[in-house]
Amino acid sequence: MAATGKLERSLSLTQATAINMIDMVGIGPFVTVSLIVGAMKGPQCILAWLLGALLAFLDGSVWAELGAKWPQAGGSYVFLQNVYGNKKFGRMMSFLLVWQTIIQAPLVVASASIGFSQYLTYLLPLTSIQQKVVSGALVILVTALLYRKISSIGKISILLWTITGGTFLWLIGSGFSHFNTHWAFGYSKDAFDLTPIFFVGLGQASLKTVYSYLGYYNVCHLGGEIKNPERNIPRSIFISVGGIALLYLGMQIMILGAMPWQKIAGSNFIVSAYFEQIYNHQIAQIATGLILIIAVASLFAVMLGYSRIPYAAALDGNFFPAFGKLHPTKNFPYISLLVLGGIGFAFSLLFRLSDVITTILTMRIVVQFIGQSAGVMFWHKNKPNDIRPYKMWLYPLPAVIGIIIWLFILFTSKWQFIALAALTITIGIIVFYTVIWPREKKRVISAPVSI
Repeated sequence: MAATGKLERSLSLTQATAINMIDMVGIGPFVTVSLIVGAMKGPQCILAWLLGALLAFLDGSVWAELGAKWPQAGGSYVFLQNVYGNKKFGRMMSFLLVWQTIIQAPLVVASASIGFSQYLTYLLPLTSIQQKVVSGALVILVTALLYRKISSIGKISILLWTITGGTFLWLIGSGFSHFNTHWAFGYSKDAFDLTPIFFVGLGQASLKTVYSYLGYYNVCHLGGEIKNPERNIPRSIFISVGGIALLYLGMQIMILGAMPWQKIAGSNFIVSAYFEQIYNHQIAQIATGLILIIAVASLFAVMLGYSRIPYAAALDGNFFPAFGKLHPTKNFPYISLLVLGGIGFAFSLLFRLSDVITTILTMRIVVQFIGQSAGVMFWHKNKPNDIRPYKMWLYPLPAVIGIIIWLFILFTSKWQFIALAALTITIGIIVFYTVIWPREKKRVISAPVSI
């Protein structure tokens, strides 16, 4: 039986924005810069960063409208059920979201911990087995850090964001004295030839930039713990996307101006190499240490937000009841957190980083991102008079354009990952119609009728 306690609305706008930003950054941009430059084969990779920022703004508009309307724990789980209605299709969509979350949320945890252990090898010579030990231990450490009241977590998030933002400003500021405009803006003659190869490269590079932007919606998962959510949820989303986009663009341009793109594409520790080229090896080691702290900060925010989704589903009767329990004294969904941490620990020992990154995004596009964008338009059409604390600008263009970009990224991915995403959805639909929905109908029929 779920605990009767309630989540506390303790997070301010500043704290919510900090949680969003540290979730967005993490190890992502530091491990994907080389992949993005390699996919685009030159400084035209800036297009992928711009496309990723545009998609984050467009999709962020969807999250902002839904989050302001339904500021509850669980984010997308709550949104999908409300926009499509609490009948069969709406229940199926929300179930599929939780079904995928149980797989992809631990994959997100694994990507952060694996990226951490790989970057650590710049400082310490680790074998592959030792890297796995480090990544698993990191998941355990962050789970322990999150085992506390949300008010304490809000304060920790501001400290972690201060370190994250300061590191980016140091990175960008350091590049001015060593900036080579030919490297940064020297495009080849065929750089912008709009061939199929160009668009495949842009799609695969954009998948990596979008991965680096993911997290702009984390505040929606914590909707039940945000103060004044109708105003603070949209604000935190757009502040996060705008601020991080500027930092990412500044980082990419400065790195392009510090060395030839071929060298960038071939580096496993590109930011460390950047600092080493500008300063020396000792300074590069300090910068690498800060990057590792940022990776921990992101993992901290990711596990915090995702642990609320199974919790929300359990309260709704759409998932195992144990996930709806709150800690008796610290008042947070501890079962959900511990299970997420446990599966993330296992995944961190089993998978490679590049495969994890692609799987995370392709698995979520159809149900979560496209599902929500289509859902917000469905909601507007069927309930035009509903009160909307925040309404997206230029409705419905952000949702429509967002869907087009999501489909572009999906269909330029490798077929193996598209097939895996399709298989996951198919199995989820079968489970819903053979197990969940019959049980749901039985529960409704057997429910006592009040007189």
